[in-house]
Amino acid sequence: MKKVLIFSLFIASALSAQFASAGRSNINIVGSSTVYPFSTVVAERFGRSTDFKTPKVESTGSGGGMKLFCQGVGVQHPDITNASRRIKKSEYDLCHNNGVNEIIEVLIGYDGIVIANSRKATRMKLTRKDIFLALAARVPNPNGTETLVDNPYKTWQDVNSALPNTAIEVLGPPPTSGTRDAFAELALEGGCKKVSWIKAMKKKDKKAYKALCHTVREDGPFIEAGENDNLIVQKLNANKNALGIFGFSFLDQNIDQVQASIVDGNEPTFETIAEGSYPVSRPLYFYVKKAHVGVVPGIAEYLAEFTRESTWGDEGYLTEKGMIPLDAAKRAETSSDVKKMRNLEL
Repeated sequence: MKKVLIFSLFIASALSAQFASAGRSNINIVGSSTVYPFSTVVAERFGRSTDFKTPKVESTGSGGGMKLFCQGVGVQHPDITNASRRIKKSEYDLCHNNGVNEIIEVLIGYDGIVIANSRKATRMKLTRKDIFLALAARVPNPNGTETLVDNPYKTWQDVNSALPNTAIEVLGPPPTSGTRDAFAELALEGGCKKVSWIKAMKKKDKKAYKALCHTVREDGPFIEAGENDNLIVQKLNANKNALGIFGFSFLDQNIDQVQASIVDGNEPTFETIAEGSYPVSRPLYFYVKKAHVGVVPGIAEYLAEFTRESTWGDEGYLTEKGMIPLDAAKRAETSSDVKKMRNLEL
């Protein structure tokens, strides 16, 4: 035990010297574009209200952030990564393979994923099955047989006769985005399993089922718009027939320009996401490299700032940015884990 403690102190001392010699005295945060505005406002308040430098926050997407975060320990690697979905087992293993053996997971709140259009257009009323049929690469054969075909649908009316006769054009995030992962799981798969014989595939061949339900078409109707949600809003305003996929918090900030589609009869609101009735909602996280705590100035204090009631509570300033808070019991549990610097184990 004594040897382990001495070794840990040696590593901390070496890291401290490395960070000092490289002149890195501010926290480096990467990751999710959805969590980015929340992380940024906390970082700015933290910089103003403490003696620590304002953390540097970059929007790289959840997958891109995890890749950077898990490359190793030391000055050249980020201290924290934001994520709009939970860390994957493959990412956790990558971290451990590269010496990032102690990770603190912080669940911060919830967000909904919206499929929105310009306020100049008629609001769409969709089901998750409509979304799957419009955007999946392979869909059930329109002839009614239990076979699959490459997606033949060109207009929303092709998908559902009750929908407008306008071309399917949806601007969405790239595969590196946590929003894309969550959209595939919650919206696409949510609609995919409404087809009973496809739902039955899950028990027989889970891998094939997931590939079918999560694979987005690449023949034009779905357009990757990068991690820049502002660009999506601009394009929606330029083309009133287009729809865009992004987080509720971003919708909330641009409510004068865009409107969210009704999904399965539910409008995304602060209340419907918090209570779980809006079907396309997800948890938000950030992950901290424990080896950097006490070495990079301010990490423990940044964690304390993020988990204050005045920050993430029911009346906290992050709710003004559109984040849906955890309930009081979950906030207390998460805050306790953070104070103990509890290691994540998958």
